[in-house]
Amino acid sequence: MFAHSLEKAGPESWQRLDDHLKNVADGAAAFAAAFGAAEWGRAVGRLHDIGKHNPQFQQRLTGEYTGHADHKGTGARLLDGLGTGFGRIGAYCVAGHHGGLPDYHGSGPRASLKQIIERAFVLPESVANPLFGLSEPSLPYAPDDPFQLSFFTRMLFSALVDADFLDTEAFMDAERSGWRTPGPPLDALRGALDRHLAGKDGSGRINSLRAEILGHCREQAALDPGLFTLTVPTGGGKTLTSMAFALDHALLHGLRRVIYVIPYTSIIEQNAGVFRDVFRAFPGAVVEHHSNFDPRRAFGGEDNAGESVQARRHRLACENWDAPVVVTTNVQFFESLFAARPSRCRKLHNLAGSVIVLDEAQMLPVDFLDPCLRALEELTTHYGCSAVLCTATQPALRREDFAVLSRKGRIPGLPGLDAQRELAPDPARLYEAFRRTELRDLGELALGDVAALVREREQALCIVNTRARAAELFELVQDVPGARHLSALMCPAHRSERLDEIRQMLKDGEPCRVVSTQLVEAGVDVSFPEVIREMAGLDSITQAAGRCNREGEREGAAPVSVYYPAEGLPRAFSAQAEHTGSVLRGPHGNDPFSPEAIRQYFRLHYWLQQDRLDRRGVLRDLNSRDLEWYFREAERKFRLIDTVMVPVIVPWDDRARELVETLRYAEHPGGILRKLQQYTVQVYEGQFRALDEAGAVETVVEGCEVLCRMEFYDDLFGLTVPGPADPEYFLA
Repeated sequence: MFAHSLEKAGPESWQRLDDHLKNVADGAAAFAAAFGAAEWGRAVGRLHDIGKHNPQFQQRLTGEYTGHADHKGTGARLLDGLGTGFGRIGAYCVAGHHGGLPDYHGSGPRASLKQIIERAFVLPESVANPLFGLSEPSLPYAPDDPFQLSFFTRMLFSALVDADFLDTEAFMDAERSGWRTPGPPLDALRGALDRHLAGKDGSGRINSLRAEILGHCREQAALDPGLFTLTVPTGGGKTLTSMAFALDHALLHGLRRVIYVIPYTSIIEQNAGVFRDVFRAFPGAVVEHHSNFDPRRAFGGEDNAGESVQARRHRLACENWDAPVVVTTNVQFFESLFAARPSRCRKLHNLAGSVIVLDEAQMLPVDFLDPCLRALEELTTHYGCSAVLCTATQPALRREDFAVLSRKGRIPGLPGLDAQRELAPDPARLYEAFRRTELRDLGELALGDVAALVREREQALCIVNTRARAAELFELVQDVPGARHLSALMCPAHRSERLDEIRQMLKDGEPCRVVSTQLVEAGVDVSFPEVIREMAGLDSITQAAGRCNREGEREGAAPVSVYYPAEGLPRAFSAQAEHTGSVLRGPHGNDPFSPEAIRQYFRLHYWLQQDRLDRRGVLRDLNSRDLEWYFREAERKFRLIDTVMVPVIVPWDDRARELVETLRYAEHPGGILRKLQQYTVQVYEGQFRALDEAGAVETVVEGCEVLCRMEFYDDLFGLTVPGPADPEYFLA
């Protein structure tokens, strides 16, 4: 019996089924050992392809049969037939190792677990029962509820599919398999970081404070793994401090890698660039897994195959996160934790025994907060992970913060992360030490009044909530010297160039009046003498303040002015603005950037929206005590970006135009499309239809839309969409 065949080679060169089953069992056991489930991995590995004993499958390998030949259902049937929790969990994994974890029930086009089992090929009596001698393993921990079991199932599934992928690849494509490398050891990376930190300027008050934070944080690395907070004011050096803690903590406790999770692609490149610079002596140390990553910019030249050695290894490491440092987005990280597809789940077993740094932790999505917190709780409680909630505006995520009183008494089953330990030395004192701004409430202002404020200042940053309003405001100020505009309607390469230009203008003391959406707030390294902010959540306003007097250039507190737009706020921002107003009117209103004020804001933000903390009901799909879960349904519901967006490639410069032309004739366009992410603007479906009706876009390859009329892309505004713009659907 064979598992895989090779083109242009006879059966003597094919992979024997027994060999494949043993290899995958060993691989899955090794991967699952990271969370105490080695024997579970071995069991599902032994059974995942047992259905390839099906004569029709063997005939498919020889070409004698061309129809469908089931092989995944056989092992699932055998396991589920045990009638135990072990059997049901194993059945999900085996049944889904090609098509994804199934729902238990279902009548749609994709078969449910029940249907897969009912239709499964039954092993003939001549085949030895693969369950013979298989002792049922025990769980590595005692679960409290069905969600924990469903989470364990997904982690076990990850170990199985990665082992299956890797063994199949090793047989089918030995050259590709040989490109995989685990990357440098963590102690080598810590040495590189130590050398980098030793070379930094330590003079001045701010640098002394950064050094104090770094030293104190590294001293805490000996604490037992678990949940941590790192509350550091903007400009306190939290990027390198959090990485230093993560490496120290991992080495002291035998953890395997660092996963750095960032909410915005607009800042992920900045942080990943810092890490690549620190670890530049160690190729393969940092894997960036996000849509805007450009391997050419990161790794330089290409070989004759169109891909550099480092780029190829990086691409392969993105498949399963087998790297010492992974930098990714909230979307990639959390959606993978609730995914069903093998390609998305494959990496999950490599989270076990990791340090997970959640940068800008206040950006956890309210609509999915409960599932996100449950997943983090599982990783830190049962999978050997440490999680660091890293931000200047620490969200109120303890259960006590959610424990509000109602007429029925205390609400049971509240989400929350308890046992958090702070890594920074006295956040309240740090807040005072780093205080460089003060909030001024300008009341209600019309857009023309806001434009007048911007025109009066030599250097100022004005942040508004939507793309449409940013464009409208910039039209009113674009004629003054130094006027610049930033929004997500500019492709990433364009935005990066504009930000470099803005930084140089500020450095040279030239007029610089910038109108931007909130994309400039989190993690973008700019410093203005004054910031004006349209009313929003207090966390956003605090982040905006972090772009003001960042290095303490101005004596005393620099002004951060907030105003309520006379034109009104879109619904998407009204709740946050209302909660900010409550804080400003309350006892913390005289110091609204203080940790106490931020905590009160988040308490209001979460308390008053408790019905939204799992708005789509994701946890309900994974909470059956009979283990009748709905993995596909949970994946469908768990979308952090729910609005359908259409990517439009903008041939903005010579490099982009060259890539588009190459794309037209490419047999395998995937690598070219990855490079074109730097030139892509995401638009709403209605906006895309307007561009399409104007003849402004063309389909170069299937699913790839390119702007073909560059009069719809402005150097100041970015992509301009014909017709009226509804600001409610024109967010930043």
